[in-house]
Amino acid sequence: MCDLCRSAGPTRRSFLRYAAAGAASMAAMPAFLTGSAAAQGLPQGIGTEGRRTLIRGGHVMSMDPAVGDFARGDVLIEGRRILEIAPSIEAPDAAVIEAEGRVVMPGFIDTHHHQFETALRSFLPNGIMFGTPDREGARSYLEDILGKLAPVYRPEDVYISELFGGISQLDAGVTTVHDVSQIHHSPAHSDAAIRGLRDAGRRGVFGYFEGAGPEAQYPQDARRIRDEHFASDDQLLTMTMGGEAYLPGVDPLDLWRLGQDLDLPIALHVVGSLGMAETMDRLIPEFTDRHLFIHMTGMSDAAWERTREVGAHVSLSVPIEMQMRHGMPPIQKALDMGIAPSLSVDVECTMTADPFTQMRSAMTLQRAFANQAALEGAADAPRLLTARDVLEFATLNGAKDLWLDRKVGSLTPGKEADIVLLDAQALNVAPLNNVPGAVVTLMERSNVETVLVAGEVKKWQGEMVGVDVAALRDQITASRDHLFEAAGIEQALFD
Repeated sequence: MCDLCRSAGPTRRSFLRYAAAGAASMAAMPAFLTGSAAAQGLPQGIGTEGRRTLIRGGHVMSMDPAVGDFARGDVLIEGRRILEIAPSIEAPDAAVIEAEGRVVMPGFIDTHHHQFETALRSFLPNGIMFGTPDREGARSYLEDILGKLAPVYRPEDVYISELFGGISQLDAGVTTVHDVSQIHHSPAHSDAAIRGLRDAGRRGVFGYFEGAGPEAQYPQDARRIRDEHFASDDQLLTMTMGGEAYLPGVDPLDLWRLGQDLDLPIALHVVGSLGMAETMDRLIPEFTDRHLFIHMTGMSDAAWERTREVGAHVSLSVPIEMQMRHGMPPIQKALDMGIAPSLSVDVECTMTADPFTQMRSAMTLQRAFANQAALEGAADAPRLLTARDVLEFATLNGAKDLWLDRKVGSLTPGKEADIVLLDAQALNVAPLNNVPGAVVTLMERSNVETVLVAGEVKKWQGEMVGVDVAALRDQITASRDHLFEAAGIEQALFD
């Protein structure tokens, strides 16, 4: 057993104090889930055990080569699972969702999102990761977000950002998130993050990363969290162990071994501009197929070769990597190595969390490289990414990178029904001429009409089901006001 596993962690008295404080703050939160699905015209019983639902007459893009695509097809669901996909299905006992003129496809998957920062949306539109001489006096992520604002989060601030961010991404068709929650200032903060993820009602992977302050119990609180919240893998929420390679005074191998002891996948940021290439080279012998490397900017050929050799996973946050000076997004490097990446949002303080932005950014950047090489006469110019390629990054690859592809990522009989219906008759899409192309190059969140998670409808005909958005907005606005005041940062709507 590793040394960190033996750590005593919080005392019983301190843990009970944190838990009581967290419970009190959570009890004070208003109820955001209101009303009934039936009141919104949703057929009753969808997603319940034994109940059948037929999604009828849509343009079905399964993302499973063995299933294929259907210009007009039906998807039959029983309870939480997909039962059948075919051009036409007879199911007279099923509730029916009419999908004519809609693209029916698997929900999008975001493999890296600091969701606790939802209250800080757009605060850092012009920032980069850390202060540099060429940007003297300008705001940066490490100094302002993690250095000033993150330390003043209370458990209730964590909760509302997790909840609001989760529901917002559901609205955009993202049915699964890997929440990289670097906000574990106490056990109460950790529990608030998990509760926010759970209350949003979508599939999530809780990434247990670092926190700050005297009450922080990272990493040793991982065992309690695993036992209390993630003892079963047969639930919407699962867990990864944060295994950062840049934390001062922490050997990442201790974190990795703790994750292995707890039978958890290990995820970490791998950022060249933070000087991590040498550290990753030192860690090369320990790479396994249970690692998710986020960014992979500026890494050595040896690190890439080892990543491919062991089957480790790579998540790219292309817009943020370009915007915040992580280093050039290594999308072509990953493709050259035969590594199909997943896509991730990273931080909403700087960039939107919708999947369409991620797909278009990845596709246009790679094609810019490849097209320029071709124009310059390169005999080995890279193959151009297609719309279907980046759709695979955003669905099936995301499921693989979160170790969930046995459950989701494609419309496959036996998998759970995480499904989105996208309006292909809308002004920004019609007339529909190519389904993958329309989704990637034309659509945005307003085209996300209906969303199901494990067969349960979360968004119905353009409206979130059973969610009091106004109450949520008031609560996250109040949280934002507290955070800026506590951090001593002036709220300025204009630069």
